Amino acid sequence: MSEFLFYLKIGLQHVLDVNAYDHIMFLLALALPFTFKSWKKVVLLATIFTIAHCFSLYLSAFNILVMDVSLIEFLIPLTILLTALFNINYSKAAIQHKSIALHVFATSFFGLIHGFGFSNYFKMMMTGQENKISSLFGFAAGIEISQVLIVIISLCLAYLLQVQFKIKHASYLLVGSILIMLITIPMLIDTFAW
Repeated sequence: MSEFLFYLKIGLQHVLDVNAYDHIMFLLALALPFTFKSWKKVVLLATIFTIAHCFSLYLSAFNILVMDVSLIEFLIPLTILLTALFNINYSKAAIQHKSIALHVFATSFFGLIHGFGFSNYFKMMMTGQENKISSLFGFAAGIEISQVLIVIISLCLAYLLQVQFKIKHASYLLVGSILIMLITIPMLIDTFAW
């Protein structure tokens, strides 16, 4: 059980580490289009991200699929940028055409990419361990708890800005997406290796 708790703590730190803010940026971009009324949808998306993230860790930990680290380091900020761009387009869609199906697909795919970004470190930590599955579940639980926390804080901030300060949802989404893009572009440039 202590191994599970150790990896739960690692999962929490992995997401909440402000020095590795790419995970937080992705979650903020993911939550931007939603309001507090649709918190269940955002939590569902965060859970899908966790599952995909841990699936790629599983593939890597058992040497089923190993990805090029430099490519993944470039793709992570690209996923954040694409999510922010999608948000801008999503804000222009008519209400009746706003489905989360594309969110689900993109979140799953992007979760796989983000998981491969952490896979080398995770594999190194699990070297010599017999029960890798317990470690993976502990890590997944830590990721999920921290992601739900970030999503809830993000939705509370959105509520505060949109309801208390009367900022229109479309403006909030546009400005938030642009800010995320401005923060992400330097990360993208720094990781471009070609």
